[in-house]
Amino acid sequence: MAIDITEMQKKGMYEDGQWHDVVHQVHQRMLQEMDLTAIEKLDHERAREAVAAAAKTLVGQMHPALMGDDREQIVQRVIDEAINFGPIQPLLNDISISEVMVNAPDEVYYEKDGIIYVAPYRFKDTAHIMRIIERIIAPLGRRVDESSPYVDARLPDGSRVNVVIPPLVPRSPVLTVRKFRPDKYDMDDLVRIGTLSEQMADFLRACVQQRLNIVVSGGTGTGKTTLLNALSQYIPSRERIVTIEDPIEMKLRQTHVISMEARPANIEGRNEVTQRDLVRNALRMRPDRIIVGEVRGAEAFDMLQAMNTGHEGSLTTVHANSPRDALSRIENMVLMAGFDLPVRAIREQEASALHLVIQLVRYSDGKRRVANVSEITGMESGIVTMAELYRFEQSGVGKDGEIEGAIVPTGITPTFAEKFRKAGINLEMGLAGTRWR
Repeated sequence: MAIDITEMQKKGMYEDGQWHDVVHQVHQRMLQEMDLTAIEKLDHERAREAVAAAAKTLVGQMHPALMGDDREQIVQRVIDEAINFGPIQPLLNDISISEVMVNAPDEVYYEKDGIIYVAPYRFKDTAHIMRIIERIIAPLGRRVDESSPYVDARLPDGSRVNVVIPPLVPRSPVLTVRKFRPDKYDMDDLVRIGTLSEQMADFLRACVQQRLNIVVSGGTGTGKTTLLNALSQYIPSRERIVTIEDPIEMKLRQTHVISMEARPANIEGRNEVTQRDLVRNALRMRPDRIIVGEVRGAEAFDMLQAMNTGHEGSLTTVHANSPRDALSRIENMVLMAGFDLPVRAIREQEASALHLVIQLVRYSDGKRRVANVSEITGMESGIVTMAELYRFEQSGVGKDGEIEGAIVPTGITPTFAEKFRKAGINLEMGLAGTRWR
């Protein structure tokens, strides 16, 4: 099909991401004239040079009306189609974008600063999406087909990939990429962007240094791993740290760190290594601290056991909408371990092992904030008791939709204040001018 390039330029269609037909034509011609399989075996730079030279020649032959920046843009899109990740490559290149979501050929979205936007790119059809999916997961030794219609994987740069295909999603394959940030936020960054207050950061630093066991709770995309990574910067460099993740996302600054990653079963359904396997093995590695990136199942039992038997100062995250829900989730996960334990015994383990729950929330303005910090204080009438130490109090909504408010202490003195006093820690809690010394 002939395409009127001049007419498309007049309409500004490239700016709306409508050059996909031109890119498709050039790419199909390239497939006929070049051995892209052989090119893919080259190192990335040499492959890019070969494809770029061919793309420039073909664009000049097939669409001589294309000039200047438009021509360069089309050449780059053809390169992306031939050896990169097609229409979503510009989104993956943009460091300000945190997540890329493909719901259907003409439904591509991205997340930036906590807000989801429609992307100006689209795929030709579902087969086009599947071709890019195969290019993403094949080098990782993974597969996706009707017998295995979903897959979780990690790209070489650390980005997380999730794929679901029909029949689980009848309309179209769905691709989600959670991008890895090489420049991880530290606690100063989180204070600067308003995730928490400077006063709370000082408090949490003391909690980590005094080896309290901390759970970071929140929904999907609320920044749990980011905060966990920031908290880990307060662990003394002389300590031996073992991290357990699925997949690996944390980037610790300390040197004495052993990072372990769970492994899914192979094609035959064998050789799986679970997080629980890794937690149990970590106990034999003489760790000073154990960090579980996200507790999801039966490993919760072993984690509580470790916290109760000399591995204080451990950190983990859990998917939950409140501190109370976080405890319920952990309780349910312990039951998944298969032990015939009464609920009261599990709650006693929680009350003894855990000290703090930090709750993160992503608000309507897209910003992620610590909604509250709660201390686990003990047991009463078979229920784990908690005391809220900090909370985010919303005061209103600005003209631009930004949530207004502040993170404030509740005035409750934590039960471990005496422990801090003995350690010589002097923290200003902002409780009507009082200090605990």
